[in-house]
Amino acid sequence: MKISTTLSYAGGFKEAAREVAEMEKAGLDLVWVAEAYGFDSPSLMGYLAALTETVEIGSAILPIYTRTPTLIAMTAAGIDALSDGRFHLGLGASGPQVIEGFHGVAYTNPLGRTREIIEICRDVWKREAPLVHAGKNYTLPLPPEQGTGLGKALKIIAHPVRSSIPVWVASLGEKNVAMTAEVADGWIPILFIPERARDVWGDPLAAGTAKRDPALGELMITAGGLLAIGEGEEIVKLRELQRPMVALYVGGMGAKGKNFYNELACRYGFEAAAAEIQDLYLAGKKREAEAAVPDEFLELTTLCGPRSYVEERVAAFREAGVTHLQVHPLAAPGETAASLIEAVKAMV
Repeated sequence: MKISTTLSYAGGFKEAAREVAEMEKAGLDLVWVAEAYGFDSPSLMGYLAALTETVEIGSAILPIYTRTPTLIAMTAAGIDALSDGRFHLGLGASGPQVIEGFHGVAYTNPLGRTREIIEICRDVWKREAPLVHAGKNYTLPLPPEQGTGLGKALKIIAHPVRSSIPVWVASLGEKNVAMTAEVADGWIPILFIPERARDVWGDPLAAGTAKRDPALGELMITAGGLLAIGEGEEIVKLRELQRPMVALYVGGMGAKGKNFYNELACRYGFEAAAAEIQDLYLAGKKREAEAAVPDEFLELTTLCGPRSYVEERVAAFREAGVTHLQVHPLAAPGETAASLIEAVKAMV
């Protein structure tokens, strides 16, 4: 099992990047860089590539609607070159609120688009022939009746460092998870509960794996949560920092009937709590929504407590098939994020 983390740059990106360099020395294997509707992640990942030497760098995620498939492939190849082959391409559909609201692009056919984008990216990186693709969502070159008729099949001019870059997909719905298990190198779930993963994800993962090309190898999975190691209630209470995020996702990331995270909480067995959180959050009662998040949900999605307890949580994630333990270090006085990475690295 490898150790990964997500770059948190609320306190300033350059400072966060320097912290990643320290975590790299402590054994961090992979750092994910989000985009959402903040700074673009490729700029930040290029900076990280220059500042680090061994840690792998991944996008978690690049939204599939905000760039053409070939630009995604070019961006991945560029960061892979800057990092000497350390890049992981994490893709995801995001949601209609962001895609249609912030980008003005119709949120249509996310599964089909994701599948085609992966196909196109791999063709671009292989550089075996000029790019030609005929799909439901993308046709390359563009047909004459849809443009000037001057489109030409081309190959990427640059030579990618690798002809195959790991592609991860952030997916939640059963069909999307099945597609991920079939065609992607890795899967990025969110709010992952290892003890209940088999019940929630077992069938779609099995369905996708049955169609998987053996050449892809086994599906990688990154999941975890807040990490704090120590004795006493103060350490345990650190998992409370997860409460606002859970309330935001389960309650506010989407409208009623169109919230993927709320549906996930229901599938985990928290139907009543999920409904209450959403009602409160959408009514503008964010504090009340946070209070409605069950303590059990927080405990199952974090790694906060004495060393022996954290070791048990690590074992649970490993048992659930997680290959990259995703941790968000919460350093107590006298500790650093790097020292926590070193401690959990020893556990795995």
